[in-house]
Amino acid sequence: MRDAPVVDGARPTVVVVGLGPAGPELTTPAVTEAILHAAHRYLRTGRHPAAAPFLAAGVPTFDALYEQGADFDATYAAIVETLVEAAIAGGRVVYAVPGSPAVLERTVAMLRADPRVAVETMAGLSFLDIAWDRLEIDPVNEGVRLINGERFAQEAANDRGPLLVSHTWSNEILSQIKLSVEGDESATAILCHHLGLPDEQVIEVAFDDLDRTLVADHLTCLYLAGLSVPPASALARAAEVVATLRVECPWDREQTHRSLVRHLLEESYEAIEAIEELGEPPDLAASEHLEEELGDLLCQVLFHATIAQEEGLFTLADVAGSLADKLMHRHPHVYPPTGDASDGQSTIDAESVMANWEAQKLVEKGRESLTDGIPAALPALAYATKIERKLTTVHFGLALTPERTVFAEALDTFDLGDEHQIGALLLLIARRAAARGIDAEAALRVSARELRDRFVAVERQLATEGRHFNDLDATERKRLWEASGPR
Repeated sequence: MRDAPVVDGARPTVVVVGLGPAGPELTTPAVTEAILHAAHRYLRTGRHPAAAPFLAAGVPTFDALYEQGADFDATYAAIVETLVEAAIAGGRVVYAVPGSPAVLERTVAMLRADPRVAVETMAGLSFLDIAWDRLEIDPVNEGVRLINGERFAQEAANDRGPLLVSHTWSNEILSQIKLSVEGDESATAILCHHLGLPDEQVIEVAFDDLDRTLVADHLTCLYLAGLSVPPASALARAAEVVATLRVECPWDREQTHRSLVRHLLEESYEAIEAIEELGEPPDLAASEHLEEELGDLLCQVLFHATIAQEEGLFTLADVAGSLADKLMHRHPHVYPPTGDASDGQSTIDAESVMANWEAQKLVEKGRESLTDGIPAALPALAYATKIERKLTTVHFGLALTPERTVFAEALDTFDLGDEHQIGALLLLIARRAAARGIDAEAALRVSARELRDRFVAVERQLATEGRHFNDLDATERKRLWEASGPR
């Protein structure tokens, strides 16, 4: 990455111009002149109705990068890097984008955040201007909110509209939007397709037909006047029920963060048990049980968030927002920081992801040790497993030690009567399990359940024979036990 040369105190400049929302007739003369007379110029894409005269003039596009990039973020990063390099080399470059540089242009935001270049813009007509005209609405008076169709469920959560939804460039995205408000039988939408072009369509459709009315593309958007059932309404309804219980139910009203700890622990273990019963492939009845147990676990989260809101500490929205921010910050290979045009982490492996995660946690929380923050109240095997996983992220785990050597040394001088040696052997087993990707706590629980089932089989056999444990001698106990084992 080259440093930008500074000439007379000025940085290299990228001039971003808007092509307008439709054909060449909606591109301003100033923008046309700026592109045609620039020594260095680029079109973000040639797949735009206004691009034809500039393609004929030999203006290059970034369409090849769209085909090469793993995703849009990688493509945009590559576009920005090319533009910056061109500006550094030539001093000034013109970059033409569909619509207006000020509306939904991720590359423009990335360029503005890049310290190597200055950014100038020349406004162009946006698709929004035509949309408001065709829909016959004043967006200010109506309070319309513009959201991204690729993130509809998140951005429209608990919002009944009106909404103008952009980036609905495929029928798959329209289908996802439809499913996110499933159950709202009265919902309708207006599809706006190829606005300003001869084949323009503005069609009001029922939600069931949203993804099967036309073939959506990059010139398609969606208007929702209102929804009776907003996205994420089920979660909002559950939160509302918990808030009501806090007011009207004597038991719920008495609960505190501390009093709910026992219930949180119990619900966590019940959810774990449901997960272990799920099977592969998942059994339908078991999946319904897991759905119920996850709901019970969510109830605990909702209760703590509700109590915290009453105490003026934080809200459920704060919890969700903090989680989203943390996940994005700790996954820079998926969500690169604003202005970071590098996609060098796109091939990062799982081991590096965990190492980055732990390193960022140390900085975020001001911790001195990787082992800080491991709950001391964890069950012993889970505690040991957690430590081993932490050590593995910095290559201090047992993964590189030959297993036979480790266990041979441990068993060579083992004394069953020595509590410390028993603890050391259990620790060794837990660490070795973690090094192999096995949860020692879960493995022991499975084996303990098998032990229980085997003993229950003995009890049933005795009941069938009309006998009791006191009736058995050593030989009969051994016979029953062996008969209850795996066959």
